[in-house]
Amino acid sequence: MGGEVMDGAGPLDGMRVVVLAGEGVEDLEYWVTVMRLREAGAAVVSAGVSLATVSGKNGLAVTAETLVRDLDAATVDGVVIPGGWMPDKLRRYPEVTGLVRAVHEAGKPVGIICHGGLIAISAGIIGRDRPVTGSLGIRDDLVNAGGRWVDEPAFRDGNLVWGRVVEDIPAFERELVALLSEHTS
Repeated sequence: MGGEVMDGAGPLDGMRVVVLAGEGVEDLEYWVTVMRLREAGAAVVSAGVSLATVSGKNGLAVTAETLVRDLDAATVDGVVIPGGWMPDKLRRYPEVTGLVRAVHEAGKPVGIICHGGLIAISAGIIGRDRPVTGSLGIRDDLVNAGGRWVDEPAFRDGNLVWGRVVEDIPAFERELVALLSEHTS
């Protein structure tokens, strides 16, 4: 099932986008992103630090199809960091923060929603006084990392797409697909 795309042309045809997966991921932020990117034509790669089936924050099953350590930023067109409890766990793995940092440094899109900002902090991609958002639960973390808090549902800042919380998924997905489509070759 992983990496499947819809039949027909889409704005993200030919793109390979990684969506991070792990225990406690926010189910809707993960699954809606996967479905929306596939609908737009992207080959979605679900990647984690384990291939074991895990439970999302609300109980939906998630299985990574590849290990983050086996990915190379040069072979992907973007990465998305869903929230939930997963980011606080995955930020501890150098292969996760290394992939996110490398994708960002290559100027490729990085989508960050809810608690996903925790991985962005650990990857060192929060710019000094650059706009950030996410769950209020990590506002202080983002600000202490140098970001400037913005209370908006979703927005773009360079190659980063920021989203607040589950309720803001539609705005986040619009910004994410728009940025990715600007990076198609």
